[in-house]
Amino acid sequence: MKKRFIAFGLTVLLISACGASALRAQDSVFAPAAEMPLPGMPESEAMFDAAGRPATDLSVKMAGEPQSIERLVIRNANLTLVVEDPAGSAATIARLADEMGGFVVNSNVYQSTFEGGVRATQASITIRVPAERLNEALERIKADAVEVRSENISGQDVTQEYTDLQARLRNLEAAEEELREIMGSLTKAEDVLRVYEQLRQVREQIEITKGRIQYYEQSARLSAITVDLLPDEIARPLQIGRWKPEGTAKEALEALIRALQVLAQVGIWFVIFVLPILALLSIPFWVLRAIFLRRRRRKQATEPNKAPPA
Repeated sequence: MKKRFIAFGLTVLLISACGASALRAQDSVFAPAAEMPLPGMPESEAMFDAAGRPATDLSVKMAGEPQSIERLVIRNANLTLVVEDPAGSAATIARLADEMGGFVVNSNVYQSTFEGGVRATQASITIRVPAERLNEALERIKADAVEVRSENISGQDVTQEYTDLQARLRNLEAAEEELREIMGSLTKAEDVLRVYEQLRQVREQIEITKGRIQYYEQSARLSAITVDLLPDEIARPLQIGRWKPEGTAKEALEALIRALQVLAQVGIWFVIFVLPILALLSIPFWVLRAIFLRRRRRKQATEPNKAPPA
């Protein structure tokens, strides 16, 4: 029993170490589908149909037996739109995500300064919608736009990473069952503690692997759409020849505001900083003035008492 426990313990530690290193490697590298055929699948059968489009399901031969593996593709989209009201369009897109069974990831409405010093409201929003309704969502979002500046749809095939994670999860769960059986047959406390520590490490690897699997499943089920919303007045400003009245009026208003701001700052500095210093510096003057006036009054009081000359 002791030899079996030591050998199995070494095997579990090797599985855990390999699992952790493989998970770290997956976080940094995602290979394209065309360069990443599944194990045992010939390159000529690599995940595309006769028209060159990705197949929805594909059958691959692994260990001589055909198995049906569902492809897992993460699809996302990015849009840059010119709209009449960026804040209102962001709210409309948020309602669209809720209507389609998705949700808002983040939304931001802010003021931006554009060319010519023109300030206007701009917005950006990221939503997630069911992947099968991605095209429908894009069409509805673009329907209210004045202009579509850019549109980009990307797809990332994570089938190999996903199947590797599932295989690793099965191995870790099998190792967990073996450890539980071994721990149930041990009698020494130190042996039980040693197996318990190995069991804890395996459970940690299982949770990490399940988390990665869930991340891939949810990312493939819900596509992300990021939309940048530009105001229409910036895209098409009023212009007469090379003169832009709107821009000139805004520049004049900004200059007035800056001048008033400078005057306000000077007033604040004068009241808080200059006046107290002037008050301190004037103290000697007022003291000397008081002494001078007092001596003058005394002199005027004594002069009438003097006798006139004979």
